[in-house]
Amino acid sequence: MTDFLKNILWATDFSDEAHEALLYADFFAKTFGARLTALHVIPDFSPALYETSALIKGELLKRLESMKKEANKKLNALQKTRHISFNKIMVKQGSASKRIIEASEEEKADLIVIGRKGLSALEKIFIGSVANQVLRSSSVPVLVTKKRRGKPQVKKILVPTDFSKQEEVERDFAWKLAKGFDASLTLLYVLELYGHEFRIVDKMFEAALQKLKRRKKREKEDIAINEDVTRAIYASHGIVDYAETLQFDLIVMSTYVHKLARFFLGSTTEKVISYSSIPVFAIPPSHGDD
Repeated sequence: MTDFLKNILWATDFSDEAHEALLYADFFAKTFGARLTALHVIPDFSPALYETSALIKGELLKRLESMKKEANKKLNALQKTRHISFNKIMVKQGSASKRIIEASEEEKADLIVIGRKGLSALEKIFIGSVANQVLRSSSVPVLVTKKRRGKPQVKKILVPTDFSKQEEVERDFAWKLAKGFDASLTLLYVLELYGHEFRIVDKMFEAALQKLKRRKKREKEDIAINEDVTRAIYASHGIVDYAETLQFDLIVMSTYVHKLARFFLGSTTEKVISYSSIPVFAIPPSHGDD
């Protein structure tokens, strides 16, 4: 399935969660025959260089060079200790989220893999600011992981749905992932307090399932497809509770949301990532969508 994921970018700050993300990046790369690029971003000292004396500037430059060498050393060591082969190692300087996006574009990455949290105290509680910014800026899917025990596996994939037009894209990605990992697919609709009636949901599910069944027959794939409905006050809570209770391995969602709503509230996907211990494969909105 080399036509699906060809290039994967793993971004690391050398935290425990970044190392967990590496396990998933390598797992995805080996499953789909993709090249794997490692990226570390060091702080941007440029403002300080303009405002300091020549002596201090020289010390900062030495420190910067030392940090670059140390990062390269760590990344090369990971290849030996984790038995992982990087197609390329990159060490950049500047804003982490901006450099990650730039690197994904330079390397023509099909997927960015990043840990949910960073090293700051605030990021240890909520979704990390770097991961959040990457989610909102990336034009390619972002796999956000959280530190868990055991080796990565993907045997059960959950696809939350509200039957929007964007979800045709989600189901396509989920199908390809299920095909590559030999996993099952479950479409889940969360019936919120003021959601659709069950009768209407049944009709929408039937239409979605018929499309998947036709694809299953056309591609001659034996992928198990399930559907379910759960109740919750908020969709994000319902998705997380359902996924963790039934022990899913991966959640596939889009980051689609109206720009104004995203600015004030954040997308349901971002909330699921914040609450869930399960990796989320987040798909960006197609070009031209609000």
